Amino acid sequence: MISPSDMTCRELIDFIMEYTEGALAAPQREEFERHLSACPSCMNYLSSYAQTIQLGKAAFAPADQPTQGPVPESLRKAIKAARAQGM
Repeated sequence: MISPSDMTCRELIDFIMEYTEGALAAPQREEFERHLSACPSCMNYLSSYAQTIQLGKAAFAPADQPTQGPVPESLRKAIKAARAQGM
């Protein structure tokens, strides 16, 4: 069985942007990955976070650039609604 790391779920969330951008220092990255290997909830959170980033980039990509896959219709509607409200 994998032993839990010293990093808490809250600390993992605090470091998630740096981790996904490759900017997390090696010791913190190792602790981050150790926590992920022992925490299915944080692994799911990281997956959702990465998908959100990918969809956000796809939504605002110039029309002449291909996207990374289909953008869900619900996301398109939400973006259009936000734009209509001036966001």
